[in-house]
Amino acid sequence: MKTISIWRLRALLLLLVAIFVMPLNTDAQNRKKDKKKKDKTETAAPVKKASEKKTIAALTKSSKKMDGLFTIYQDTITGDLQMLISENDLNKEFIHFAQIADGVLEAGRFRGAYNPTQVIKITKHFNKIEFIKQNTSFYFDPKSPLSKAKDANISNGNIASLKIEAHDSKKGLYLIKASDLFLKETFGQIKPPRFPGSSPTSFSLGSLDKNKTKVNAIKNYPDNVNITAEYVYSSPSVLNRGSNAVTDGRNVSIKVNHSLIAMPDNDYEVRFDDPRVGYFTRQVDDQTSTKTTAYRDLIHRWHLKKKDPNAELSEPVEPITWWIENTTPIQWRETIKNGVLQWNKAFEKAGFKNAMVVKIQPDDADWDAGDIRYNVLRWTSSPRPPFGGYGPSFVNPRTGQILGADIMLEYVHFTNRVLYDKIYNNASMTINEDFKYCSLGHELHQELMFANAVVTATGASDLEMERIKKESMTALIMHEVGHTLGLNHNMKASQLFSRAQLNDASFIEGKCLTASVMDYAALNVTKDRSKQGQYDDVAVGPYDVWAIQLGYKPFKSESERQALLNESTKPEHIFGNDADDMRSPGKAIDPRVNVSDQSNEQIEWSIDRIELSDQLLKDVKTNFAKEGDSYEELKRVYFILTGQKGSAANTISRFIGGVYVDRAMAGQTGANQPYTPVSLEDQKKAMNALSRYVFAPNAFEAPNELYNYLASQRRGFNFRSPEDPKIHNQVLDYQKRVLSHLLHYNTLQRITDSELYGNDYKLSSMMTDLNNAIFKADISGSVNSFRQNLQLEYTEMLLDMLTGKISTKYTHNAKSMALYNLKRIRTMAAPSGNIASRAHKEHLRTLIDNGLKELK
Repeated sequence: MKTISIWRLRALLLLLVAIFVMPLNTDAQNRKKDKKKKDKTETAAPVKKASEKKTIAALTKSSKKMDGLFTIYQDTITGDLQMLISENDLNKEFIHFAQIADGVLEAGRFRGAYNPTQVIKITKHFNKIEFIKQNTSFYFDPKSPLSKAKDANISNGNIASLKIEAHDSKKGLYLIKASDLFLKETFGQIKPPRFPGSSPTSFSLGSLDKNKTKVNAIKNYPDNVNITAEYVYSSPSVLNRGSNAVTDGRNVSIKVNHSLIAMPDNDYEVRFDDPRVGYFTRQVDDQTSTKTTAYRDLIHRWHLKKKDPNAELSEPVEPITWWIENTTPIQWRETIKNGVLQWNKAFEKAGFKNAMVVKIQPDDADWDAGDIRYNVLRWTSSPRPPFGGYGPSFVNPRTGQILGADIMLEYVHFTNRVLYDKIYNNASMTINEDFKYCSLGHELHQELMFANAVVTATGASDLEMERIKKESMTALIMHEVGHTLGLNHNMKASQLFSRAQLNDASFIEGKCLTASVMDYAALNVTKDRSKQGQYDDVAVGPYDVWAIQLGYKPFKSESERQALLNESTKPEHIFGNDADDMRSPGKAIDPRVNVSDQSNEQIEWSIDRIELSDQLLKDVKTNFAKEGDSYEELKRVYFILTGQKGSAANTISRFIGGVYVDRAMAGQTGANQPYTPVSLEDQKKAMNALSRYVFAPNAFEAPNELYNYLASQRRGFNFRSPEDPKIHNQVLDYQKRVLSHLLHYNTLQRITDSELYGNDYKLSSMMTDLNNAIFKADISGSVNSFRQNLQLEYTEMLLDMLTGKISTKYTHNAKSMALYNLKRIRTMAAPSGNIASRAHKEHLRTLIDNGLKELK
């Protein structure tokens, strides 16, 4: 018992010791933890200091600084960009402009192409700097209360919202990361959209590869900053790698020059558009006007001011200076310079002396054509030229002031390097009608090859050929410079002179052959070679002089300007642009507004061109099959000559159902009524010409032995297969283009409608004459293979009017005439002639029978 008690006592004592000791140990441990925490806090003090706000200096210490409109920093290790935005920049507008430095035609992006100019406002929203694209399409009179609601239901575009990386409050500066501004499609789409229905095997760019996309160059100036970015579009596999200009279809580069420009602050005078003269415009709707035509469309023009405002003729404060790029062939520099300076004659009438100045870029120049401070006449020799010449400009969207321009020229203009897909592919030619991509160069190139063929066949000297090249280059330069001055096309200008005047060498010497160099007129190649004079324009035309006055003359009053505008009714001021252009089937209505024509006697001129081509075709084998050479040259000339016939046929066809348009204002002296149908005499003349030169059994007749020699030169495996010439397809294509216009729903409806206001060529008469032109000559006997193609094509077109996909677009009376003609064809197509002709006529009857069943 005693022993047990001692052990219990010891245990109790140990328990009491433990109870008292534990708090002491806990306190010691806590004190130790506090000490460690304090030590840790003391050693962590520098971390707290590093977490303070970053400075601009710290974030840019490893970067190269470039001062200018915006200070740019580029990291010397990664190449990343940073940009300083000043508080003074906030809520201010800047102009963004982008130009393709280099690309590939397959992607629709090629050297010199301009993207739309846009206004960008820079704003701050809490900790972000935002770039907002502004809408410039509307005007609100600031005096009107409605101006307070000017932003209602108008969406501006927030294209970038970038975090502020650092702020210097003393200097009022914000630092942002700027790489995404220029290395993504932030300012605008570069990769073309893929439209629904496009072929899955057609060429397309891959996805933007951020790892390969980079900035190639930065140039910073007080009023603008230029950044050249190379966008690389990658795809692991491609179905269509493009032409041999595309090295690797999986990785395609598009290089773009971006420019951010300070909004001009000057006394530039805006001028507004008038439909009687053709300037490029910025369309602006006046939202506070009650006028029916509430337009304030701003014309594009340079900021020209007289040094001496009181002088009738004064040099400008700052001339329009052009630089001939050092890539330009030396032998053509003087011709190009002369073409530019021809415009000084027009500016002198507007009161400016030496408004245009031309210089040559030195070989050691420290600038290139991508620098927007220079207006450059550029030269390339592209694998697949997108144009022969192209003259874009960029403007201030707020005012219309032209800020800069370039002219792109292609060496193909001087060569016989044929654009095969445009000339040889069933004689079809796709024309880009967007004014930004002027196609005069393509048209002029074909005209140049035709003129060369004519002078070669008629034994002209090399000097004569050089003359043609020089005159056509002068005309091309004047045309493209005209675009950079703000002028758009004038496809009506070829109406100035008669055929007799154009065939009078002394009369046309030193002149513009039309009213304006802004036309797409054909070269003046005379049918009678003894009367050949000037081939192309060597001076600006009277319309050009008048138009430059309207754009640039410092008017003393609005009445003075209106008096000059009222001269639009003068024959030499005739005007009609691409909006009225008749080159596409069914498009527009005035046959005088057309391309590749000449003289105010278009039908007769076209017949002359067809007969000249036919005359040359008779001896084309003798003249162009050279001993020791392949037959490629012979084939090229054959297609050029037949192509001229097809083009002339298009011109003739536009007179049928045509309506002359007059844009003069009500009560203007010399004005005609707005719409005057083409006379019955001229429409019948056109139909007779088509019957003889397009639809007749022998319309496209050529010496049979010629076809044996239309051989392509073999080039390895890069060779069309099968290689035999597709003569019937080519001829039918020319005929189809004429029929596509004559039977277009717009043309047929216009014939019927215009009967109400003066058209005497009734729809019933036109459709009967067309039927007779295609069938009457041979339907009762044997029909040759060309006519069989034509008759079947025409019959199918008539059936499509009744049962095709677009049959609902045709008027009821047009359908009635189609049905009437089909029944006449069936009656006429009784079995007769040789076996092929009998089979053909049975084919016609079966087509008609089956087609008409669908109407029941």
